[in-house]
Amino acid sequence: MALINRKAAMRYLKRRRRADNGQEALEDPISGVANLFDASIVFIVSMMIALFMAYNMIDLVNPSAEVTITKKGSNGQIEVITKKGNEIKAHKVTDKHLSGQGEKLGTAYRLGDGRVVYVPE
Repeated sequence: MALINRKAAMRYLKRRRRADNGQEALEDPISGVANLFDASIVFIVSMMIALFMAYNMIDLVNPSAEVTITKKGSNGQIEVITKKGNEIKAHKVTDKHLSGQGEKLGTAYRLGDGRVVYVPE
């Protein structure tokens, strides 16, 4: 009787998965990669949102917002980026002297701390 109990106990201690045909099922070694892919996508999206918030550019995602950004490159060239609705335009500022006809739109003043204020007429 002790031999029967011992065999029953050993059977429960050695549990193995069996396939439908009685052979042992093999575990897929790549099954955990799908979870890593999902986690990396969530991480990338959260980093993009954090960068938008850190640079105060969350308005670029809002379709009804109008945003104007000035950017100065490493070579000193200034670029003005404007967004109206879903349309984004980039204009490069040059130091070329131009001539022609036009109308005066306003006056710009440089403050003591370096900021420039535009006052329309």
